[in-house]
Amino acid sequence: MGSAQRFGVPLFFGGPHAAFIAVREGLQRQLPGRLVGVSVDAEDRPAYRLALQTREQHIRRQKATSNICTAQALLAVAAAMYGVYHGPDGLKEIAERIHVQARAVAEALADSGRELVSDSFFDTVQFRTADPAEAERLVARTADLGINIRRAGDSVVSISVDEATTTRDLYLLAYGLGLVAKPSAAAQLFDEVMIEGDYAFGDDLVRTSDYMTHPIFHTVRTETQMMRYLRRLADRDLALDRTMIPLGSCTMKLNAAVEMAAISWPEFADIHPYAPHDQTEGWRALIADLESKLAEITGYAEVSVQPNAGSQGEYAGLYAIRQYHLANGDADRSICLIPASAHGTNAASAVLAGLEVAVVASAEDGTIDLADLDAKLEANEGRIAAIMITYPSTHGVFEAEVGEVCSKVHAAAGRSTSTVRTSTLWSAWPSPDPSAEMSATSTCTRPSASPTGRWARRGAGCRRGPPAQIPPLHCGGHRGVRRGGNAAHRRAADSLAVRIRGRAADQLGLHRPDGR
Repeated sequence: MGSAQRFGVPLFFGGPHAAFIAVREGLQRQLPGRLVGVSVDAEDRPAYRLALQTREQHIRRQKATSNICTAQALLAVAAAMYGVYHGPDGLKEIAERIHVQARAVAEALADSGRELVSDSFFDTVQFRTADPAEAERLVARTADLGINIRRAGDSVVSISVDEATTTRDLYLLAYGLGLVAKPSAAAQLFDEVMIEGDYAFGDDLVRTSDYMTHPIFHTVRTETQMMRYLRRLADRDLALDRTMIPLGSCTMKLNAAVEMAAISWPEFADIHPYAPHDQTEGWRALIADLESKLAEITGYAEVSVQPNAGSQGEYAGLYAIRQYHLANGDADRSICLIPASAHGTNAASAVLAGLEVAVVASAEDGTIDLADLDAKLEANEGRIAAIMITYPSTHGVFEAEVGEVCSKVHAAAGRSTSTVRTSTLWSAWPSPDPSAEMSATSTCTRPSASPTGRWARRGAGCRRGPPAQIPPLHCGGHRGVRRGGNAAHRRAADSLAVRIRGRAADQLGLHRPDGR
């Protein structure tokens, strides 16, 4: 098991990022995730299919372990495309360049009389200082130069290099560590460094077998080729830009590129999870602000955005509920009720949280069958821990009786957790009953077009308004509705304005900046 944090994915202040896991043969079915099997199509051509998703998540819910959802799969895809673009030769070249830089730093430190903690390393070099005060001084001095190194012990300093490390970075590092009197003198320092042997680790760690042998890892080398390859893959699947998606899920969103561009900004993407506290104030302010707004909108006491995927939010909520019952001495409360219309990851999250799954049937209209719910509550009296509701369900239904469902479970001393797919829709509605005890996870958000989400609806268009009582709603669809355009657009905008000024405005809590 390991992390693929730096494999083509920015650090993002700690996540989300892809990971990898391997097991011996015979344990494949217990792996969380979706195994891709090789089969053949009707014309005997090679075909790939998801081998576990349907069987494990929808048929054998009580034994499901695959609580992997879109937000996690996307990072795995990004890492995979990084491998496709560079191929085995490119990845080896990148790794060897990183290793040479690390060895150059190690040799320069050794030549200056510093004691290395280990002579075996790949990208991280550690050395000992005379005392803790010197270690702290070196960390502070390099930070002033824009380079973060860290203390790995009272008198040990740790330095890591990576794909983004430049020659200028090495010169500044040498100056910050006191190896040279000025940065420009570091050129001669590194020119005189002698590196012997291939690697700074044993031959037993050097891979000799072939890897990444599939043709795709040897055919995509330009941006144009990559875009065509991605488009070809997309054409083999259903997408919102060409058809309806038959199953409601966290893939139901279609965010504009301008809304997603911010995640590529270095100020967001390149913050290291171990960066000093005073360098992460902006990140922490954004997180705290979002959490407080979500708590106010939903009526919850606290909201955490730490789970970086909807399925992980499910797991966090269910695990908290499980620990709540254990803390109260209710170890027997281990049954999690999950409607048949729930998202596929729900059952897996419950199993991984240590709960048993009991499926509640759906009525003919796709809603939860209240009669079957009553039967499940009666049959498991004293053992109900929670109910997990996907909202809206995979049938595309918002449960009209969700309040009654939760009340029944609460009466049985259980707790409710809700998987909210489109949080904007929910946040536009008045806050739930503050007396209701629920936890919620959001598997899909529809961010508004503005960074703060503070748009007021006004007439046929949008303009910035004060933050008070302005929910983060889109104005007139994905791209907004503005004056101008064709007559159909203007009629739709006028109709929208009329509805907003009507009773819907009172229900949704929408107000114009002038208070009307």
